[in-house]
Amino acid sequence: MSEQERPAPAPQDAPVPDPRERRAAQQLFGERTELAERYVAHLASSGIVRGLIGPREVPRLWSRHVLNCAVVQEHIAEGSRVADVGSGAGLPGLCLALARPDLDIILIEPLERRVQWLEEVVADLGLGGVRVVRARAEQARDDVGDVDVVTARAVSGLVGLLDITLPLLRGTGELLALKGRTAAEEIERARKKLHRHGARSTEIVLAGKALLAEPTTVVRVRL
Repeated sequence: MSEQERPAPAPQDAPVPDPRERRAAQQLFGERTELAERYVAHLASSGIVRGLIGPREVPRLWSRHVLNCAVVQEHIAEGSRVADVGSGAGLPGLCLALARPDLDIILIEPLERRVQWLEEVVADLGLGGVRVVRARAEQARDDVGDVDVVTARAVSGLVGLLDITLPLLRGTGELLALKGRTAAEEIERARKKLHRHGARSTEIVLAGKALLAEPTTVVRVRL
């Protein structure tokens, strides 16, 4: 990266990753690690001021949020077109964009203030492969077009999430829903709806087992 392309340093009050987090960040983001640091600086400053992140989350922005989301990239095929539903603070969409420049990523977010923040951050980080769409997921099909993967984090329980995400796949592709310890219970509650949507398979996969102290739990639904 040339001096002209190098991003400005992150603010001094941005959280600094501990040694394990830094190793994970360098492995995930490579030459874009400085951009990831700049993204974290946005989260820790304007992200809090504008209500996208709670101030108590700052000490764990790396572990609980950015790295937790970025590791999901290991379950996404090269060159995929990804729609991130309810993108909010760019979790996981911007993390995936930073880790995987080969991906074509669409951030879908209905709230104007969040859309404005996402557009500002995308422009500042120079992420040319990212587009922001202001819409509810149910209304975004025409704007989004064909996608291979839909991602979602902290949007709703799986039962409700299926109705707003699976239609974006138009009958083929997969949903990667970042979940917690209740993932298996959510799948059981959603069995009828999964069948109704034509799910070919539903499974729980872990991401980041070699990098994170606590891997990310992902519900993968394939159509």
